[in-house]
Amino acid sequence: MRRIALLPLAVSGLTLSLLATACSSGFSKTGASQQSSGKQELKVLIATSGAAETDAVKAATDAWAKATGNSVTVDIAQNMDQQLGQAFAGDNPPDVFYVSSDQFSTYAKRGALYAYGDQLKDRDAYSPTLLGAFTYNSKLYCAPKDQSTLALAINTDLWQKAGLTAADYPKTWDQLAAVAKKLTGNGVTGLSVNADYNELGGFFKQAGGWLTNADQTKMTASDQSNVQALAYVKQLLTDGVLKFPKDLDAGWGGEAFGKGKAAMTIEGNWLAGAMAKDFPGTPYALLPLPDGPAGKGTMDFTDCWGVATKSRHQAAAVALINELTSDSNQLTFAKTVGVMPSKQTLLAAFKQQDPKSAAWADGASYAQLPVNAPGMRQVMAQFNTSLAQLVSSDPTKLLADLQKNGESALSGNTQ
Repeated sequence: MRRIALLPLAVSGLTLSLLATACSSGFSKTGASQQSSGKQELKVLIATSGAAETDAVKAATDAWAKATGNSVTVDIAQNMDQQLGQAFAGDNPPDVFYVSSDQFSTYAKRGALYAYGDQLKDRDAYSPTLLGAFTYNSKLYCAPKDQSTLALAINTDLWQKAGLTAADYPKTWDQLAAVAKKLTGNGVTGLSVNADYNELGGFFKQAGGWLTNADQTKMTASDQSNVQALAYVKQLLTDGVLKFPKDLDAGWGGEAFGKGKAAMTIEGNWLAGAMAKDFPGTPYALLPLPDGPAGKGTMDFTDCWGVATKSRHQAAAVALINELTSDSNQLTFAKTVGVMPSKQTLLAAFKQQDPKSAAWADGASYAQLPVNAPGMRQVMAQFNTSLAQLVSSDPTKLLADLQKNGESALSGNTQ
């Protein structure tokens, strides 16, 4: 599962306008009349990372359909947000679908989602962090599908050529800067990270900060700990030991890393699949992100299995989701797709199944979710645009602007 970047304003605006149209034209939050007997014909909409994910989902849904006598059609979204917005505005949305954590609260606020959290099997097996990602107004709406955290990937060939050993694995910010400097040269940059608050978010946590308070009702972006984190990243850029992917003619950090243009990158579990497919000859190891002044920090990305308020097959949809999130299916998806199980009770089995991914799995216990309060998606997209110019910008000013824009967006959630 490759983390999907925030959508441009125009597309996201279209999605929101479609949702608004749905609500203003008689959208019912009480749900559609239910088909309670006979064969259920479910529609599932997914945003796939490739053939492996598509095949895994189809295999699992086919097995459930065969066992229950129902039928399931899996469709692949070209633009999930736009297609869901259009579907919610109509009368026949998919029954089950992927919901990204940064869109979840907007859909829940609009009444587009059926809350089935009280029907979720093994609810206690999930971490409170992931359940919180899909809780709105104290109600759990949907099951976390999987998760991905961030780790530091190092090119072991370039590492050795620079005279570095395992004893040099960076455990602090100072050590990260030092090895990045040593790895920079001869057409190689020490570190490449996306100009995106998600991939850079670990630094905020490592400095003891974050961009909002815990329940996302107040902005904390301008706090000094966040300024310290962004100033550290700017210094790496200024020193030339960190470059954003676009400055290395790469589309994302994993591409710069896979092509050997960067000796290190900070990426999530989706990196493993990309390396195996596109850069099989690049040897690498995964390490926990180095500690900052306040300790550990990483990010956690997740989607959920949503059910439409307008679905006429809600009971069958929930039964399907309980099967898709079973222990066996979660471990199968982890193996074939490259994600981590969303159940914390399966992380030990996941590490045994894929020892190389231990740094990602261990980070789940202290990871931070992205900002996902209603109205904040475009605020964060604008912040990402600003981050791309960090090397020539004032970190204090960038965070003050985020503070101001975020306060304006969050004020709309209390009206």
